[in-house]
Amino acid sequence: MKVLAINCGSSSLKFRFMELGHEKPLPNIQRCYFSGIVDRIGGKSSIRFTSEEGEITDEYAEAPDHGEAVRRLFDWMNEKGLLGRDGLQAVGHRVVHGGPLFSSPAVIGDDTLREIENLRHLAPLHNKLALAAIYAARTMLGHSVPQVAVFDTAFHHDMPDRASMYAIPLQISEKHRIRRYGFHGLAHRSMAERYAVMMTTPVGKTRLVTLQLGNGCSAAAIDRGRSVDTSMGLTPLEGLIMGTRSGDVDPSLPGFLARHEGVDVEEVEGWLNNRSGILGISGYSSDMRELLCEEARGNAKAALAVEMFCYRARKYIGAYLAVLGGADAVIFGGGIGENSPQIRAHICSGMEWCGLIIDRGRNAAVAGAQGLISAENSKIHACVITVDEEAVIGSDTMRCLSGRNQCS
Repeated sequence: MKVLAINCGSSSLKFRFMELGHEKPLPNIQRCYFSGIVDRIGGKSSIRFTSEEGEITDEYAEAPDHGEAVRRLFDWMNEKGLLGRDGLQAVGHRVVHGGPLFSSPAVIGDDTLREIENLRHLAPLHNKLALAAIYAARTMLGHSVPQVAVFDTAFHHDMPDRASMYAIPLQISEKHRIRRYGFHGLAHRSMAERYAVMMTTPVGKTRLVTLQLGNGCSAAAIDRGRSVDTSMGLTPLEGLIMGTRSGDVDPSLPGFLARHEGVDVEEVEGWLNNRSGILGISGYSSDMRELLCEEARGNAKAALAVEMFCYRARKYIGAYLAVLGGADAVIFGGGIGENSPQIRAHICSGMEWCGLIIDRGRNAAVAGAQGLISAENSKIHACVITVDEEAVIGSDTMRCLSGRNQCS
């Protein structure tokens, strides 16, 4: 099946057009026609296409929003003759929040769209972007090409109540559908599945702590292929320290700041989402690469931001080792996790007590690729896995449409 995977980020849109065959331990990509990204959406946008031969084309692309980014993508595909009879057969969209309704991929029809719209209050930014992309694709393609929504929250849907519920009055939870939904599900699932293949071990026999570290960050405890706990909660704000998001704070903090700063709670939530994290601590940047450079120059605030980021991640690793009763591996993924040996070493520093020992040479050698970074005498594997969300989107889209996986 020829599937276009569309993955909306906050200011970018990644895509891959691929032909998928029958399922194997990992998505069976028989051919990748092209992949790419529309970057800096809403600003000085650009679009990059990488062909199956590896040829890269960079173009200016006016994309004030994600809908326009999708239209630009389909215009290019049409120019290349990829939308004809033997071309595109399905489109898969990553949708961040599926709420309590979606535990598996769903064919996008009018009812599905209404349900996703009704969930916007749970992820107002993220679902809005995905919906813009979906509506644009429907306008361009009509009903001739089926489309599927693949939900980030679905991987965490079956977490046990002890991990998914908040200790608030049950009737309030039920009334407002409040629970810890978790996010980055496609990334955590990708890490678990790719680790199992790398180690030639069935994913159903593994216990893993996975770390998705980028501008957004989360951790997950995965027991035999199933998420049993994760750091993000009702929204993507809870958990690890991130680029601009605070992660865990005292629940009374928004009310405290609203009263003492004379603003409403919504403005404080904006501060916690957009002005906090390593940006707020350092006062300099939300980019970990820049902070590491500043730390090397002696910038104390940058050093504090790095230390707090790593400390919080280390604390979650320890908590999830307790949840799982030990683990086979700690896995690093995402832009920071895959490309920063320094951060990986810092996070794992002092974890010899549980048998997690990093090999300095192996760690330094792995950047932008995957491989083991733990020492030979480490009781727990540490490894880097390159996250491939687009492959998961494509695979789930094919399975859903072929009926081999029950759709929501």
